[in-house]
Amino acid sequence: MAYETFEKVEGIIQGINRGDSCCSMTVSLISDSNIVNVIVTGETTIIDNVRLRPGMRIAAFYDTNLPTPAVYPPQYRAEIVTSLRRGQQVMLDYFDDSLTSADQSLKLNIGPMTDVVMLNGQQYVCSPENTELLVYYTATTFSIPAQTTPQKVVVLCQY
Repeated sequence: MAYETFEKVEGIIQGINRGDSCCSMTVSLISDSNIVNVIVTGETTIIDNVRLRPGMRIAAFYDTNLPTPAVYPPQYRAEIVTSLRRGQQVMLDYFDDSLTSADQSLKLNIGPMTDVVMLNGQQYVCSPENTELLVYYTATTFSIPAQTTPQKVVVLCQY
């Protein structure tokens, strides 16, 4: 799957309602003082298989190439959803051989405590360069690009 067209919406879950079918739900988020609805289906990847609940802070990634209804509040079909801890940030991007993101905004310094896993939660035993990564981090340097030692890296393997 090509992740370069994915965008992120982040917020606090306000409510969860049944979707158009029994296998989908609408998650209402408060994002930057606005309401955003995220559609979660049986095909949506939920990182670590956490159960979504009101009050939880999440980031949902959706494909900008898919059609989006022109409604208010905005409504997006989530491809990936992940929960976030207090102060934690997440970035989905391609990281090159120096572990610098494609947009040149973040450079990774993989440390001994960095958990590097595949999408299914299993340990990733190779080096994560030149792949799409979902990176969880808190602190960064003020350099350009900003540098961080991530807490967790999810490698989105191409099949």
